[in-house]
Amino acid sequence: MKEFLKISLAQYDIEWENPQANLEFLDDLLENHQSDLIILPEMFTTGFSMNVKQIAEKPFGKSYQWMKSVAEKGNCAVSGSISTIENGKFYNRFYFVTPENTTVYDKKHLFGYGKETEAYSSGNEIVSVEFRGWKFRLITCYDVRFPVWCRNTDDYDALICVANWPAVRVEPWKALLKARAIENMAYTIGVNRIGTDDYDLVYNGNSKVFDPIGTELKPKIKNKHLLQTEISLQTVKDYRKNFGFLKDKDEFTLIS
Repeated sequence: MKEFLKISLAQYDIEWENPQANLEFLDDLLENHQSDLIILPEMFTTGFSMNVKQIAEKPFGKSYQWMKSVAEKGNCAVSGSISTIENGKFYNRFYFVTPENTTVYDKKHLFGYGKETEAYSSGNEIVSVEFRGWKFRLITCYDVRFPVWCRNTDDYDALICVANWPAVRVEPWKALLKARAIENMAYTIGVNRIGTDDYDLVYNGNSKVFDPIGTELKPKIKNKHLLQTEISLQTVKDYRKNFGFLKDKDEFTLIS
């Protein structure tokens, strides 16, 4: 168990549908960088593209192999989502990769307004993963709008949301992340891209970390594309012991 975790949030202008260029950029960005957990945006090698036949990788393909290499080299966890094809279906697949294990989560709530429902298939499983004594719940972008899906029913310590969230809706982004932290008494970490994509959508980052009572942590800026902060497991335990809000939560059964 590790009491304190250094987490790094990478927010950068994803080169459209160009995995090689994006991986090369990340190699430079992360060179000699020390962290326990590196979090990349949604579809971090391609941008939020619906051109699935052109960009989708097979499970555990090239971009995943890069993640695995970074995790092993840095003795850390690396997370982010990749457009993936499996059994003839396309998924917006979140990989949480450690030197020893890999956990996957397929995005549940597809963004119909952005035509994601026309290109991708929805996942139907809530996924949490344990790493160095912490339990993380994995969600992707639009999922954060759905509090029942994010509800802390398995005692997770931190919620990770990877995103391509346009600047025009940045205020809901910040409000939703804070709300999920407060209601679940867990750190909430949101990582978003910057720049402009091929659909002319503008992104302004605003990657955020909120503690279990909704206080925003101010990360250190390693450079303009890489933020880093530290989270404390004891902080989670102390807040839950002192306030006990989760003990009073409503019980429910989620029907997909």
